[in-house]
Amino acid sequence: MIKKIIRRVLPPCLILIVFGGLAGLLMSTQEAPEQKEDEIPVPIVDVISVTQETASLNLPSYGVVTPKNKTQLVTEVQGRMLAISEKFVAGGIVKRGDKLAEIEPSDYQADLMQAQATLAQAKALLDEEIARGEVAKNDWDGYDSGPAPELGLRVPQLKKEQANVKFAEAALARAQRNLERTIIRAPFDGIIKARNVDLGQYVTLGTNLGELYDTRIAEIRLPLANNELAYLESIDNPDTEVTLSAELAERTVTWVGKIVRSEGVIDAENRMVYLVAEIKDPYLREQKLPGQLPLKYGSFVSAVIKGRTVDGIVKLPRYIVRGNQVAVVRNDNTLEMREVNVVRTDIESVYIKDSLADGERVSLTNINNMSTGQLVKVIGEQDNSNTDTDESKPESTLVAAGEL
Repeated sequence: MIKKIIRRVLPPCLILIVFGGLAGLLMSTQEAPEQKEDEIPVPIVDVISVTQETASLNLPSYGVVTPKNKTQLVTEVQGRMLAISEKFVAGGIVKRGDKLAEIEPSDYQADLMQAQATLAQAKALLDEEIARGEVAKNDWDGYDSGPAPELGLRVPQLKKEQANVKFAEAALARAQRNLERTIIRAPFDGIIKARNVDLGQYVTLGTNLGELYDTRIAEIRLPLANNELAYLESIDNPDTEVTLSAELAERTVTWVGKIVRSEGVIDAENRMVYLVAEIKDPYLREQKLPGQLPLKYGSFVSAVIKGRTVDGIVKLPRYIVRGNQVAVVRNDNTLEMREVNVVRTDIESVYIKDSLADGERVSLTNINNMSTGQLVKVIGEQDNSNTDTDESKPESTLVAAGEL
Protein backbone atom coordinates (compact mmCIF):
# COMPACT_ATOMS: atom_id res chain seq x y z
CA MET A 1 0.00 0.00 0.00
CA ILE A 2 2.83 2.35 0.92
CA LYS A 3 4.65 1.45 -2.28
CA LYS A 4 1.61 2.39 -4.34
CA ILE A 5 1.38 5.78 -2.62
CA ILE A 6 5.11 6.47 -3.17
CA ARG A 7 4.81 5.40 -6.79
CA ARG A 8 1.96 7.93 -7.36
CA VAL A 9 3.38 10.95 -5.42
CA LEU A 10 7.09 10.74 -6.14
CA PRO A 11 7.11 11.41 -9.96
CA PRO A 12 5.17 14.71 -9.77
CA CYS A 13 7.36 15.96 -6.94
CA LEU A 14 10.51 15.14 -8.86
CA ILE A 15 9.16 16.99 -11.87
CA LEU A 16 8.42 20.10 -9.76
CA ILE A 17 11.87 20.02 -8.21
CA VAL A 18 13.59 19.73 -11.61
CA PHE A 19 11.60 22.58 -13.18
CA GLY A 20 12.10 24.76 -10.12
CA GLY A 21 15.85 24.27 -10.34
CA LEU A 22 15.88 25.12 -14.03
CA ALA A 23 13.86 28.29 -13.43
CA GLY A 24 16.26 29.40 -10.71
CA LEU A 25 19.21 28.76 -13.01
CA LEU A 26 17.65 30.88 -15.81
CA MET A 27 16.87 33.76 -13.48
CA SER A 28 20.38 33.78 -12.11
CA THR A 29 21.92 33.98 -15.59
CA GLN A 30 19.47 36.65 -16.96
CA GLU A 31 21.08 39.99 -17.89
CA ALA A 32 19.51 43.20 -16.61
CA PRO A 33 17.78 45.22 -19.39
CA GLU A 34 19.55 48.30 -20.67
CA GLN A 35 18.18 51.46 -19.02
CA LYS A 36 17.32 54.28 -21.43
CA GLU A 37 16.19 57.77 -20.51
CA ASP A 38 12.70 58.77 -21.64
CA GLU A 39 12.88 61.09 -24.64
CA ILE A 40 10.83 64.27 -24.31
CA PRO A 41 8.96 64.81 -27.62
CA VAL A 42 9.68 68.07 -29.39
CA PRO A 43 6.43 70.06 -30.00
CA ILE A 44 5.43 70.63 -33.61
CA VAL A 45 4.11 74.08 -34.42
CA ASP A 46 2.76 75.97 -37.41
CA VAL A 47 4.10 79.48 -37.98
CA ILE A 48 3.26 82.64 -39.89
CA SER A 49 5.72 85.22 -41.17
CA VAL A 50 4.53 88.67 -40.14
CA THR A 51 4.55 91.77 -42.32
CA GLN A 52 4.01 95.33 -41.18
CA GLU A 53 1.26 97.18 -43.05
CA THR A 54 -0.81 100.33 -43.03
CA ALA A 55 -4.18 99.53 -41.52
CA SER A 56 -7.39 101.29 -40.56
CA LEU A 57 -8.29 100.62 -36.95
CA ASN A 58 -11.93 99.87 -37.67
CA LEU A 59 -14.46 99.81 -34.85
CA PRO A 60 -17.22 97.18 -34.72
CA SER A 61 -20.65 98.11 -33.41
CA TYR A 62 -24.34 97.33 -33.91
CA GLY A 63 -27.72 99.04 -33.93
CA VAL A 64 -31.33 99.15 -35.07
CA VAL A 65 -32.42 101.04 -38.19
CA THR A 66 -34.86 103.88 -37.49
CA PRO A 67 -36.22 106.78 -39.60
CA LYS A 68 -34.61 110.17 -39.18
CA ASN A 69 -38.07 111.79 -39.28
CA LYS A 70 -41.38 110.32 -38.22
CA THR A 71 -44.68 111.97 -37.46
CA GLN A 72 -48.07 111.29 -35.96
CA LEU A 73 -50.86 112.19 -38.39
CA VAL A 74 -53.43 114.06 -36.28
CA THR A 75 -56.60 115.93 -37.19
CA GLU A 76 -56.75 119.74 -37.04
CA VAL A 77 -60.54 119.76 -37.55
CA GLN A 78 -63.35 117.49 -36.45
CA GLY A 79 -65.95 115.52 -38.35
CA ARG A 80 -66.79 112.15 -39.85
CA MET A 81 -64.25 110.28 -42.01
CA LEU A 82 -65.65 110.59 -45.53
CA ALA A 83 -62.91 108.78 -47.47
CA ILE A 84 -59.65 106.86 -46.84
CA SER A 85 -57.01 106.35 -49.52
CA GLU A 86 -55.91 102.85 -50.54
CA LYS A 87 -52.33 103.92 -49.76
CA PHE A 88 -53.27 104.76 -46.16
CA VAL A 89 -52.53 101.26 -44.82
CA ALA A 90 -49.67 99.83 -42.79
CA GLY A 91 -46.73 99.46 -45.18
CA GLY A 92 -48.17 101.81 -47.80
CA ILE A 93 -45.63 103.93 -49.67
CA VAL A 94 -46.69 107.54 -50.17
CA LYS A 95 -45.21 110.71 -51.62
CA ARG A 96 -45.33 114.20 -50.27
CA GLY A 97 -48.77 115.76 -50.87
CA ASP A 98 -50.59 112.47 -51.47
CA LYS A 99 -54.17 112.49 -50.18
CA LEU A 100 -54.53 110.00 -47.33
CA ALA A 101 -58.01 110.69 -45.94
CA GLU A 102 -60.85 113.21 -46.05
CA ILE A 103 -63.18 114.52 -43.34
CA GLU A 104 -66.76 115.56 -44.17
CA PRO A 105 -66.24 119.15 -45.51
CA SER A 106 -69.83 120.46 -45.72
CA ASP A 107 -69.75 122.39 -42.40
CA TYR A 108 -66.45 123.99 -43.32
CA GLN A 109 -67.70 124.89 -46.78
CA ALA A 110 -70.62 126.69 -45.10
CA ASP A 111 -68.20 128.48 -42.75
CA LEU A 112 -66.19 129.58 -45.76
CA MET A 113 -69.27 130.98 -47.51
CA GLN A 114 -70.27 132.81 -44.33
CA ALA A 115 -66.80 134.30 -43.99
CA GLN A 116 -66.88 135.42 -47.61
CA ALA A 117 -70.24 137.12 -47.05
CA THR A 118 -69.01 138.81 -43.88
CA LEU A 119 -65.97 140.13 -45.71
CA ALA A 120 -68.10 141.45 -48.56
CA GLN A 121 -70.36 143.20 -46.09
CA ALA A 122 -67.39 144.72 -44.24
CA LYS A 123 -65.92 146.00 -47.49
CA ALA A 124 -69.25 147.57 -48.45
CA LEU A 125 -69.47 149.35 -45.10
CA LEU A 126 -65.88 150.53 -45.54
CA ASP A 127 -66.66 151.95 -48.95
CA GLU A 128 -69.72 153.63 -47.54
CA GLU A 129 -67.72 155.16 -44.71
CA ILE A 130 -65.07 156.40 -47.13
CA ALA A 131 -67.81 158.16 -49.09
CA ARG A 132 -69.25 159.70 -45.92
CA GLY A 133 -65.83 160.96 -45.01
CA GLU A 134 -65.47 162.69 -48.40
CA VAL A 135 -68.87 164.35 -47.97
CA ALA A 136 -67.99 165.53 -44.47
CA LYS A 137 -64.69 166.95 -45.71
CA ASN A 138 -66.38 168.87 -48.53
CA ASP A 139 -68.99 170.25 -46.18
CA TRP A 140 -66.35 171.39 -43.73
CA ASP A 141 -64.29 173.05 -46.46
CA GLY A 142 -67.39 175.04 -47.55
CA TYR A 143 -67.66 176.72 -44.18
CA ASP A 144 -64.01 177.86 -44.32
CA SER A 145 -63.75 177.88 -40.55
CA GLY A 146 -60.28 176.45 -39.97
CA PRO A 147 -58.92 172.88 -39.57
CA ALA A 148 -61.58 170.18 -39.23
CA PRO A 149 -61.54 167.79 -36.25
CA GLU A 150 -61.09 164.03 -36.91
CA LEU A 151 -64.56 163.30 -35.62
CA GLY A 152 -66.03 165.84 -38.02
CA LEU A 153 -64.23 164.13 -40.92
CA ARG A 154 -65.40 160.69 -39.62
CA VAL A 155 -61.83 159.39 -39.21
CA PRO A 156 -62.66 157.15 -36.19
CA GLN A 157 -65.58 155.60 -38.06
CA LEU A 158 -63.28 154.94 -41.05
CA LYS A 159 -60.70 153.15 -38.85
CA LYS A 160 -63.46 151.05 -37.34
CA GLU A 161 -64.65 149.87 -40.73
CA GLN A 162 -61.07 149.18 -41.82
CA ALA A 163 -60.59 147.02 -38.70
CA ASN A 164 -63.84 145.18 -39.48
CA VAL A 165 -62.53 144.38 -42.96
CA LYS A 166 -59.27 142.98 -41.55
CA PHE A 167 -61.24 140.89 -39.05
CA ALA A 168 -63.42 139.52 -41.84
CA GLU A 169 -60.34 138.75 -43.97
CA ALA A 170 -58.76 136.81 -41.06
CA ALA A 171 -61.99 134.87 -40.55
CA LEU A 172 -62.07 134.05 -44.27
CA ALA A 173 -58.44 132.84 -44.19
CA ARG A 174 -59.23 130.65 -41.16
CA ALA A 175 -62.28 129.19 -42.88
CA GLN A 176 -60.21 128.41 -45.97
CA ARG A 177 -57.52 126.68 -43.88
CA ASN A 178 -60.09 124.63 -42.00
CA LEU A 179 -61.62 123.51 -45.27
CA GLU A 180 -58.20 122.52 -46.56
CA ARG A 181 -57.51 120.61 -43.33
CA THR A 182 -60.43 118.30 -44.01
CA ILE A 183 -58.06 116.59 -46.46
CA ILE A 184 -55.19 114.75 -44.71
CA ARG A 185 -52.04 114.79 -46.87
CA ALA A 186 -48.60 113.21 -46.48
CA PRO A 187 -46.09 115.86 -45.27
CA PHE A 188 -43.11 114.00 -46.85
CA ASP A 189 -42.16 110.88 -48.79
CA GLY A 190 -42.60 107.96 -46.45
CA ILE A 191 -44.06 104.64 -45.44
CA ILE A 192 -47.18 104.23 -43.32
CA LYS A 193 -46.26 102.61 -40.00
CA ALA A 194 -49.82 102.30 -38.69
CA ARG A 195 -53.39 103.51 -39.30
CA ASN A 196 -55.72 104.08 -36.36
CA VAL A 197 -59.05 105.17 -37.98
CA ASP A 198 -61.67 103.62 -40.22
CA LEU A 199 -64.15 104.90 -42.74
CA GLY A 200 -67.18 106.62 -41.17
CA GLN A 201 -65.51 107.13 -37.80
CA TYR A 202 -66.10 110.49 -36.10
CA VAL A 203 -62.84 112.19 -35.20
CA THR A 204 -62.29 115.15 -32.92
CA LEU A 205 -59.59 117.79 -32.87
CA GLY A 206 -56.18 116.12 -32.30
CA THR A 207 -57.27 112.54 -33.05
CA ASN A 208 -54.28 110.33 -33.95
CA LEU A 209 -54.99 108.97 -37.43
CA GLY A 210 -51.74 107.03 -37.90
CA GLU A 211 -47.94 107.18 -38.01
CA LEU A 212 -45.71 108.01 -40.99
CA TYR A 213 -41.98 107.20 -41.33
CA ASP A 214 -39.72 109.24 -43.61
CA THR A 215 -38.03 107.06 -46.26
CA ARG A 216 -35.49 109.63 -47.42
CA ILE A 217 -32.92 109.11 -44.63
CA ALA A 218 -32.45 106.31 -42.09
CA GLU A 219 -30.55 106.62 -38.81
CA ILE A 220 -28.68 104.04 -36.74
CA ARG A 221 -27.41 104.70 -33.21
CA LEU A 222 -24.10 102.86 -32.79
CA PRO A 223 -22.71 102.36 -29.26
CA LEU A 224 -18.96 102.55 -28.63
CA ALA A 225 -16.90 102.26 -25.48
CA ASN A 226 -15.50 105.61 -24.40
CA ASN A 227 -11.86 104.52 -24.90
CA GLU A 228 -12.59 103.43 -28.49
CA LEU A 229 -13.16 107.04 -29.53
CA ALA A 230 -9.37 107.41 -29.61
CA TYR A 231 -9.32 105.35 -32.82
CA LEU A 232 -11.44 107.90 -34.73
CA GLU A 233 -9.90 110.62 -36.87
CA SER A 234 -11.87 113.22 -34.91
CA ILE A 235 -13.70 112.78 -31.63
CA ASP A 236 -15.75 115.98 -31.76
CA ASN A 237 -16.65 115.67 -35.45
CA PRO A 238 -16.53 111.94 -36.34
CA ASP A 239 -17.15 112.42 -40.05
CA THR A 240 -16.22 108.95 -41.29
CA GLU A 241 -17.56 106.03 -43.31
CA VAL A 242 -19.49 103.11 -41.86
CA THR A 243 -20.39 99.77 -43.45
CA LEU A 244 -23.60 98.10 -42.31
CA SER A 245 -24.51 94.46 -42.88
CA ALA A 246 -27.53 92.30 -42.13
CA GLU A 247 -28.96 88.91 -43.03
CA LEU A 248 -31.82 89.39 -45.50
CA ALA A 249 -33.44 86.79 -47.73
CA GLU A 250 -30.87 84.18 -46.59
CA ARG A 251 -27.87 86.24 -47.68
CA THR A 252 -25.67 88.95 -46.24
CA VAL A 253 -26.43 92.41 -47.63
CA THR A 254 -24.27 95.48 -47.01
CA TRP A 255 -24.92 99.21 -47.16
CA VAL A 256 -22.48 102.11 -46.95
CA GLY A 257 -23.37 105.10 -44.80
CA LYS A 258 -21.77 107.98 -42.97
CA ILE A 259 -21.27 108.94 -39.33
CA VAL A 260 -22.84 112.40 -39.05
CA ARG A 261 -22.56 113.19 -35.36
CA SER A 262 -21.88 112.02 -31.85
CA GLU A 263 -24.59 112.36 -29.22
CA GLY A 264 -21.90 113.82 -26.96
CA VAL A 265 -22.97 112.19 -23.68
CA ILE A 266 -22.13 108.91 -21.95
CA ASP A 267 -25.15 106.70 -21.34
CA ALA A 268 -25.62 106.32 -17.60
CA GLU A 269 -26.86 102.72 -17.91
CA ASN A 270 -24.22 101.09 -20.11
CA ARG A 271 -21.40 103.70 -20.04
CA MET A 272 -21.33 103.83 -23.84
CA VAL A 273 -21.07 106.76 -26.26
CA TYR A 274 -23.45 106.74 -29.23
CA LEU A 275 -22.51 107.73 -32.76
CA VAL A 276 -25.28 108.35 -35.27
CA ALA A 277 -24.98 106.99 -38.81
CA GLU A 278 -27.15 107.99 -41.76
CA ILE A 279 -28.15 106.01 -44.83
CA LYS A 280 -29.74 107.93 -47.70
CA ASP A 281 -32.65 106.41 -49.60
CA PRO A 282 -32.80 103.20 -47.51
CA TYR A 283 -35.89 101.95 -49.38
CA LEU A 284 -34.22 102.48 -52.80
CA ARG A 285 -36.99 104.76 -54.08
CA GLU A 286 -34.62 107.00 -56.03
CA GLN A 287 -32.04 104.52 -57.33
CA LYS A 288 -31.73 100.74 -57.03
CA LEU A 289 -28.46 98.96 -57.79
CA PRO A 290 -28.45 95.37 -59.13
CA GLY A 291 -28.73 92.88 -56.28
CA GLN A 292 -29.32 95.55 -53.65
CA LEU A 293 -32.15 95.14 -51.14
CA PRO A 294 -33.88 97.90 -49.14
CA LEU A 295 -32.73 98.57 -45.59
CA LYS A 296 -36.00 98.19 -43.75
CA TYR A 297 -36.77 100.05 -40.56
CA GLY A 298 -36.46 97.89 -37.48
CA SER A 299 -33.64 95.77 -38.95
CA PHE A 300 -30.78 94.83 -36.63
CA VAL A 301 -27.48 95.52 -38.37
CA SER A 302 -23.79 95.00 -37.64
CA ALA A 303 -21.57 98.00 -38.29
CA VAL A 304 -17.88 98.54 -39.02
CA ILE A 305 -16.84 102.15 -38.44
CA LYS A 306 -13.74 103.24 -40.33
CA GLY A 307 -11.09 104.36 -37.86
CA ARG A 308 -7.88 106.31 -38.24
CA THR A 309 -5.06 104.95 -40.41
CA VAL A 310 -1.86 103.80 -38.64
CA ASP A 311 1.48 102.68 -40.17
CA GLY A 312 3.62 99.75 -39.01
CA ILE A 313 0.73 97.55 -37.88
CA VAL A 314 0.98 93.74 -37.61
CA LYS A 315 -2.38 91.98 -37.69
CA LEU A 316 -2.58 88.57 -36.01
CA PRO A 317 -5.41 86.18 -35.09
CA ARG A 318 -6.72 87.02 -31.66
CA TYR A 319 -6.40 83.52 -30.22
CA ILE A 320 -2.57 83.40 -30.44
CA VAL A 321 -2.06 86.44 -28.18
CA ARG A 322 -2.20 85.55 -24.50
CA GLY A 323 -1.59 88.12 -21.81
CA ASN A 324 -0.11 90.53 -24.39
CA GLN A 325 2.47 87.87 -25.34
CA VAL A 326 3.14 85.98 -28.56
CA ALA A 327 5.46 83.01 -29.20
CA VAL A 328 8.18 84.05 -31.66
CA VAL A 329 10.07 81.17 -33.31
CA ARG A 330 13.73 82.17 -33.64
CA ASN A 331 16.12 80.99 -36.37
CA ASP A 332 17.36 78.09 -34.21
CA ASN A 333 13.76 76.92 -33.74
CA THR A 334 13.60 77.97 -30.10
CA LEU A 335 10.76 80.03 -28.68
CA GLU A 336 10.83 83.58 -27.42
CA MET A 337 7.83 84.69 -25.38
CA ARG A 338 7.69 88.36 -26.38
CA GLU A 339 5.63 91.16 -24.88
CA VAL A 340 3.80 93.06 -27.62
CA ASN A 341 2.13 96.46 -27.83
CA VAL A 342 -1.53 95.79 -28.60
CA VAL A 343 -3.15 98.96 -29.94
CA ARG A 344 -6.49 97.50 -30.97
CA THR A 345 -8.49 94.28 -30.72
CA ASP A 346 -11.71 93.20 -32.34
CA ILE A 347 -13.70 90.00 -32.48
CA GLU A 348 -11.23 88.13 -34.72
CA SER A 349 -7.92 90.04 -34.83
CA VAL A 350 -5.30 91.82 -32.76
CA TYR A 351 -3.42 94.86 -34.06
CA ILE A 352 0.18 95.13 -32.82
CA LYS A 353 2.61 98.03 -33.26
CA ASP A 354 6.38 98.44 -32.66
CA SER A 355 6.83 94.87 -31.43
CA LEU A 356 7.46 92.58 -34.42
CA ALA A 357 9.79 93.01 -37.42
CA ASP A 358 9.07 92.00 -41.00
CA GLY A 359 9.80 88.33 -41.63
CA GLU A 360 9.73 87.18 -38.01
CA ARG A 361 7.89 83.94 -37.41
CA VAL A 362 5.06 83.72 -34.91
CA SER A 363 3.67 80.39 -33.75
CA LEU A 364 0.04 79.78 -34.68
CA THR A 365 -0.06 76.69 -32.44
CA ASN A 366 -0.81 77.13 -28.77
CA ILE A 367 1.22 74.74 -26.59
CA ASN A 368 0.70 74.35 -22.88
CA ASN A 369 3.46 75.82 -20.72
CA MET A 370 5.28 77.62 -23.54
CA SER A 371 8.54 79.15 -22.35
CA THR A 372 11.46 81.08 -23.77
CA GLY A 373 14.21 78.78 -25.06
CA GLN A 374 11.89 75.81 -25.65
CA LEU A 375 12.83 73.81 -28.76
CA VAL A 376 10.12 73.25 -31.35
CA LYS A 377 9.76 71.79 -34.81
CA VAL A 378 8.18 73.80 -37.61
CA ILE A 379 5.76 71.81 -39.75
CA GLY A 380 7.34 72.61 -43.11
CA GLU A 381 10.91 72.12 -41.90
CA GLN A 382 10.05 68.75 -40.36
CA ASP A 383 8.78 67.44 -43.69
CA ASN A 384 11.96 68.58 -45.45
CA SER A 385 14.18 66.92 -42.87
CA ASN A 386 12.32 63.61 -43.22
CA THR A 387 12.66 63.77 -47.00
CA ASP A 388 16.41 64.37 -46.77
CA THR A 389 16.80 61.44 -44.39
CA ASP A 390 14.92 59.09 -46.71
CA GLU A 391 16.94 60.17 -49.75
CA SER A 392 20.25 59.54 -47.95
CA LYS A 393 19.42 55.93 -47.06
CA PRO A 394 19.95 54.37 -50.57
CA GLU A 395 23.28 56.20 -50.97
CA SER A 396 24.56 54.82 -47.65
CA THR A 397 23.52 51.32 -48.68
CA LEU A 398 25.43 51.54 -51.95
CA VAL A 399 28.59 52.66 -50.15
CA ALA A 400 28.31 49.76 -47.73
CA ALA A 401 27.80 47.33 -50.59
CA GLY A 402 30.94 48.60 -52.34
CA GLU A 403 32.99 48.09 -49.21
CA LEU A 404 31.81 44.54 -49.04
